[in-house]
Amino acid sequence: MAKIISINTSDKKGVRKKPVDSVVVKENFGIEGDAHASDEWHRQISLLALESIKTMQEKGLDVGPGDFAENFTTEGIDLPVLPIGTKMTIGDEVEAEVSQIGKVCHNRCAIYHQAGDCVMPKEGIFIKVLKGGTVKTGDKISVM
Repeated sequence: MAKIISINTSDKKGVRKKPVDSVVVKENFGIEGDAHASDEWHRQISLLALESIKTMQEKGLDVGPGDFAENFTTEGIDLPVLPIGTKMTIGDEVEAEVSQIGKVCHNRCAIYHQAGDCVMPKEGIFIKVLKGGTVKTGDKISVM
């Protein structure tokens, strides 16, 4: 079963995010209070698998959920193989659509310098919120 292991937010872009127990997700916006939330672009919420973070830990990096600036750390779902346009439900209320897989990392951001590497450009995905609601740590993710 795919689920949310950690919910992470920050008020600035390009920094490690801090864990929170739950968030309010707004339609066509993202996570209320998070620096990446915006109705002006398609990367409203970022997801990265715990499995990807564990790969970095095995390389000796001292990293964990939120350290790659992902909003939702997931477990049990192969994120990079989901095609753009894939719809999913998160928890009981939130509906979203995969809008981007990976990202171009033009400059080595603060995360790269803090962590020594970054898996987000290769293995992270971004979603656009179709229907808002509340998301809590432990909520189930279902691909439609």
